[in-house]
Amino acid sequence: MHSLSPLDSVLTAADRALRAVFATPAAARPLPRPGPAAEPETLSAAERGKSAALMRVNHAGEVAAQALYHGQAAFARTPELRDMLLQAAREEADHLAWCQQRLGELDARPSLLGPLWYAGSFAIGAVAASLGDRISLGFVAETERQVEGHIDDHLGRLPQADARSRAILEAMRHDEIVHGESARNAGGTELPAPAREAMRATSHVMTFTSYWV
Repeated sequence: MHSLSPLDSVLTAADRALRAVFATPAAARPLPRPGPAAEPETLSAAERGKSAALMRVNHAGEVAAQALYHGQAAFARTPELRDMLLQAAREEADHLAWCQQRLGELDARPSLLGPLWYAGSFAIGAVAASLGDRISLGFVAETERQVEGHIDDHLGRLPQADARSRAILEAMRHDEIVHGESARNAGGTELPAPAREAMRATSHVMTFTSYWV
């Protein structure tokens, strides 16, 4: 892959940002569905509201995931790492499309703060990449570890009857585990405890806010 000029890099980054935040995402993989044994969906108004709020948080998280990977890829030091990060971003784009489709089914909207989540996360990804590839990979591994825990929490909080959202989250959880393992196997280093705690605090702000806004 040839190197992009500075202008090409800026235009590419801008295009990815606009697609992640404003375009209607299209998934390369079909929407995960519950198994044939699942009961027909019968959600009360309160349960639909809770599912919608949780899926709005997950949608915001996927906007942030796109930005993190794009920021890291933009400043990766090797073509191999850049390709790895962009491949993960493409898979995360499926998650974004799935969450948006499920929000539509629940007659709900995404977070209004999507541009803010993208801009902040892109900056964080760029900083992680600037510290070197091993730290950047370690950042991916820690991010995916925390996302896995976040999805586990949501799986426990979803209304029992919401098998459709559950199927989406379980498919997302599988991908996050694979991304984290790939980053560790590629040489990602363990981040220091203060960095991990700062990541948790930042994630908490986003999840709490996007639940409501």
